[in-house]
Amino acid sequence: MKKSKMLLLGVIALLVSSFFLFDLTQYLTLEFFSSQRAAIEDFHRQNPTQTALVYFAVYVAVTGLSLPGAALMTLVGGAVFGLLWGTIIVSFASTIGATLAFLVSRFILRDWVQERFSDKLSAINKGVERDGSFYLFTLRLVPVFPFFAINLAMGLTPLRTLTFYLVSQIGMLPGTVVYVNAGTQLAKVESLGGILSPTLIAAFSILGLFPLIAKKLVDYARARRALRGWPRPRRFDRDVVVIGAGSGGLVSAYIAAAVRAKVTLIEKHLMGGDCLNTGCVPSKALIRSARFLAQSRRAPEFGMRTANVDFEFAQVMERVHRVIKTVEPHDSVERYTKLGVECLQGEGRIRSPYTVEVNGRTLTTRNIVIAAGARPFVPPIKGIEDIGYLTSETLWNLRTLPKRLVVLGGGPIGCELTQCFARFGSQVAQVEQLPRLLPREDPEFSEMLMQRFREEGIDVRVNHSAREFLRVGDQKVLVCESDGKEVRIPFDTVLVAVGRTANVEGYGLEELGIGLTARRTVEVDDFMRTVYPNIYACGDVTGPFQFTHVAAHQAWYAAVNALFGIFRKFRADYSVIPWATFTDPEVARVGLSEQEARDMNVAYEVTTFGIDDLDRAIADEEAHGLVKVLTVPRKDRILGVTIAGEHAGDLIAEFVLAMRQGIGLNKLLGTIHVYPTLAEANKYVAGEWKRAHAPERVLRWLQRFHAWRRGGASDSGSNGEPVKG
Repeated sequence: MKKSKMLLLGVIALLVSSFFLFDLTQYLTLEFFSSQRAAIEDFHRQNPTQTALVYFAVYVAVTGLSLPGAALMTLVGGAVFGLLWGTIIVSFASTIGATLAFLVSRFILRDWVQERFSDKLSAINKGVERDGSFYLFTLRLVPVFPFFAINLAMGLTPLRTLTFYLVSQIGMLPGTVVYVNAGTQLAKVESLGGILSPTLIAAFSILGLFPLIAKKLVDYARARRALRGWPRPRRFDRDVVVIGAGSGGLVSAYIAAAVRAKVTLIEKHLMGGDCLNTGCVPSKALIRSARFLAQSRRAPEFGMRTANVDFEFAQVMERVHRVIKTVEPHDSVERYTKLGVECLQGEGRIRSPYTVEVNGRTLTTRNIVIAAGARPFVPPIKGIEDIGYLTSETLWNLRTLPKRLVVLGGGPIGCELTQCFARFGSQVAQVEQLPRLLPREDPEFSEMLMQRFREEGIDVRVNHSAREFLRVGDQKVLVCESDGKEVRIPFDTVLVAVGRTANVEGYGLEELGIGLTARRTVEVDDFMRTVYPNIYACGDVTGPFQFTHVAAHQAWYAAVNALFGIFRKFRADYSVIPWATFTDPEVARVGLSEQEARDMNVAYEVTTFGIDDLDRAIADEEAHGLVKVLTVPRKDRILGVTIAGEHAGDLIAEFVLAMRQGIGLNKLLGTIHVYPTLAEANKYVAGEWKRAHAPERVLRWLQRFHAWRRGGASDSGSNGEPVKG
């Protein structure tokens, strides 16, 4: 802590301790004022200005130092100065004192608190930045919240000082008037209980409902303004129309049907969206086949002499489509129709906040949920359209294995498909413009994956920026730039896997003026609402995480808020979002990475456990990988976990539950795990944390205690080294 902060803290501590040491509280009691009332009023008559200034200064000091007595002083203000002047003096003195306490809290504590608890305070900070004045106004009106605590707590937030002052001045005014007015009758009051009666407290609490009512009115006014100019139908055919039948759209429709709402689901292409047809399901089927092939080549590791696998790539791709067909009924029109969802195939277009057009029909609806998904992003590289390319959507039509394949992109999709095609026998060059693969993960996990890729014969080209595609004779060539030099990579087929872009065109967003973010996704608030209060969006079309499970998570908020928001709205919660990259080794994460913690200035400790030391991993010939846990310094609360290794995507689930339910490493360590399993890695990393935080001083004394019980004193540890007290 800086010297200036230490000095200020010391001065405040001295003043507060002196207040109690010299028993100055006796002068801030109703008994003292009653005994001195005549003298005080006489002094006021003779010196009105001086009395007001002294009273003002004392009031500011009491509130600024958060000392007890403000309520009594407010009553005294009414008794001495009357209702009008008492209200004016108290209002300004209390607000200035509160602002001083606010500034002191901010100067001394805010940086430390924000740095130490940044992960927990991020949501609070956003709420204060958005609605801080409303929250403060509400707290000021309800006297059950101690004002001194409000002053100090608000000082730790991003709330502007001027906003704090003005809102406090206005918010405390009704209470000030009530107390000052009561003070004018102070001669009739025998104790503060006569002022702080249940009736008065109830009146203040009712007063505190006014900001909530005001907020409802503001929300109503905003909704009316957004919907102004759009004719509202006299009646609605549907409660919800959902555009897009991917993960987000299916879950939204399912929830609406489950609560007996009338819902229509519109899909222009295939039910199940990208996940079923071109994403999660086919890619995992392809990965499984490639993995089987790779394991067969490791036969000697498992005690086998040989294991030869004869395959045709076309049959592998036919299996992928068979898997899609097997899963397809889960997302089919037949299933959702039985659930009560009206399923329409066609291109839906939003014509107004109340109407959606599809196949020449106009559907009227109270709410609309946009779940239009995303598509592969194709960068504008010179020559890419002329050369021809595959994406994660179009590669499933392949029946011939590319001999030489270039994969553009080192993210999850690019890495998964790179390893698959290399295992089937393609000569794969993976091109990534950043210094490493999986740039969202910590460097050691990227290095682990790149090392495996190189061992499997993959040509990993990091720090390579694609500049142009050329045809040189009968060859296709990718021209890259690396370290200022031109690099040429010949290939037969190129797979573009550099990310996905939200589908935001072609269905009415532009005409309605629904805003987009800087990332070109549909802009929504915390409740998944667009600028229109009855149009929601979820899934890849809005982000910020483009995962199937996150789309389903968002869909719950979109559907529930759309249908029941008039009673209560729920803010989308992204506090514990897991994901996995299904390479070999798998890489899974939940919460913060070490890189993110540093970027966000979050204090943390790192604990690791090498899976190469795990019995089951050794038995399975999969003794590689790492569990890395970030915790709050000196505490077992988990900030984030990354796992690389066999079944990392499954192992991460225990940590997801732990973070969601506030379970620390101590409780994980105390949980029985089946032996021998890979899940023991989660328990062992908790054991590593416990070992690092062992109470060494206590253990040394216990060592002496055991030595004494054995019948003789010992000053040596079990390793023969002297024990220091």
